[in-house]
Amino acid sequence: MEYLPIFIDLKQQDCLVVGGGDIAARKAGLLLKAQAKVTVVAPALSATTRKLVDNGDLTWVEARFDKSQVTQQRLILAATDDEAVNAEVHLAAQAKNILVNVADNPDTCDFILASILDRSPIIVAVSSGGDSPILARNLRARLETLIPPSYSHLGQLVGRYRDAVKQKFSKLSQRRRFWESVLEGPVADHMLAGRDELAEKTLLNKLADPSNESLERGEVYLVGAGPGDPELLTFKALRLMQQADVVFYDRLVSKEILSLVRKEAELIYVGKQRAWHAVRQEEINQLLLEHAQQGKRVLRLKGGDPFIFGRGGEEIDTLADEKIPFQVVPGITAASGCASYAGIPLTHRDYAQSCVFVTGQLKEGELELNWASLVQPRQTVVVYMGLAGLPQLSKQLLAHGMSADMPAALVQQGTTENQKVWVSTISALPALAEKEQPAAPTLVIIGEVTKLHNNLAWFKPGL
Repeated sequence: MEYLPIFIDLKQQDCLVVGGGDIAARKAGLLLKAQAKVTVVAPALSATTRKLVDNGDLTWVEARFDKSQVTQQRLILAATDDEAVNAEVHLAAQAKNILVNVADNPDTCDFILASILDRSPIIVAVSSGGDSPILARNLRARLETLIPPSYSHLGQLVGRYRDAVKQKFSKLSQRRRFWESVLEGPVADHMLAGRDELAEKTLLNKLADPSNESLERGEVYLVGAGPGDPELLTFKALRLMQQADVVFYDRLVSKEILSLVRKEAELIYVGKQRAWHAVRQEEINQLLLEHAQQGKRVLRLKGGDPFIFGRGGEEIDTLADEKIPFQVVPGITAASGCASYAGIPLTHRDYAQSCVFVTGQLKEGELELNWASLVQPRQTVVVYMGLAGLPQLSKQLLAHGMSADMPAALVQQGTTENQKVWVSTISALPALAEKEQPAAPTLVIIGEVTKLHNNLAWFKPGL
């Protein structure tokens, strides 16, 4: 991070703008919005800047810049078209330890003026660190569509009742849960729809509720994180990830996805891999239960979908027995996510009218599958965790009548930058895996549809 984003209180603080053109006027306008006392130094003014002077919004010193004009200002902005003058402003500000921003010259800036979305009291600032102001403005424009002006009224409503909520709820966790219930429920809905009075009345009723039992109650969120690409998370998954007090995650959850979890949440790794378990499944079940019983909101973040070879059912079974509230949020399972990114449709009118998901995990060194059901015409078979047992998988399928030249594919770490796809046949697949040594997690896809990879690969063509 090149710059620390901060918000400075400039109310009635002296600020200096050097330059009288339109750029200087825009920068002075930002300072005025922040209620600063602005002085402009310039020998001449553009029409836009002069209008600000004529309106009495700022003070104009009709002169060229001189370092004696730098006194005890809070901020200084240099916005002339003369590089020598801008450099002089920078040196004069540095000599007095005053923060300075020089237009279009990040190397001489102590701070960057971000592209601002103003929904006061909600302010969103987007910066590219000076590398691409146009990109920052484009991002702000997108945020304009996501954050309507009514959020300003919502922010004001919260501000009015902040002290009252603080007085009623002594615990920070209670206050946070109360406000989350306000901002994600009817109060926010009414305010964003323009029903301000009803929104305030609903908030008052909620504040007057003597019980507020939900503010102390623990809950578990069983959330599917998808196959790896953070953009495949659902909106609900993201919302619950931002509410969690503690997060239990496995090895298939990427660091990019973990970075989206609430920053204050405690992260606990409970990952498992072949022949080694960080925490046994029974212990995970108990950990979820114990933390929920402490009143915490517990996020169990699992790669893929928690109900497809994710042992999600086992985990919530324990919670159900103890009457612990829980939610299950499905994720994009590896079969659909990895196949889509590999350009392999799991069903296709010309090749496959059914699809079967199986686990290739070994049990005491053996694969126990219904082999006859897997050797069916016009069917796609997707094998999770199939690398270790790939020789047995190939041998058994061939022994039960599958054609030796049946197309098959390996998809390594699908949907991520490490994705790689190999297409071969079911008979040659073990030797291919031995040679290429694909990294886990790798999905095995068997069926005629894998032939479509070469034409339909879009994510990382050729890989």
